[in-house]
Amino acid sequence: MEPIIYLNFNGDCYQAMTHYAEVLGGSVGGVFRNGDVPDAESRMPGGDELVMNMAINLGNTMIMASDCPEDGCPEAMYREPAGFAVSIDPGSIAEFDRVYAALADGARAVHMAPAETFWAERFAMFVDRHGTPWMLNFSGSKMADCAPPAA
Repeated sequence: MEPIIYLNFNGDCYQAMTHYAEVLGGSVGGVFRNGDVPDAESRMPGGDELVMNMAINLGNTMIMASDCPEDGCPEAMYREPAGFAVSIDPGSIAEFDRVYAALADGARAVHMAPAETFWAERFAMFVDRHGTPWMLNFSGSKMADCAPPAA
């Protein structure tokens, strides 16, 4: 069993997710918009362009998302994400710098600019322009002895 990250956006799901797929080398796996729903009663509040469900594939991982405008989605009214971050290891300092530049462009907040830490050669924490919190971590040689448990 592998977890799937599910994100909600306030009307810019398609823009955010296609940006993430492009920056992270993934692909869009499917997009279902409000206007695709054949039964008008099954649509969420808002326009036809709103995303009801979208998936991007990143290697063996999937991220799914939908729009959830403030005036819609009665069960899950949109709120700024809190209490988590999407964490990725870019694999090298050069890739870290490329991914950081692309995802942090127009960031709503930078909680920690790229820097060396005691556990990583480069680490950063920020909230991108779409409201998604990110942690980028390239441990390099600092965590060489730490490996995930064998499956």
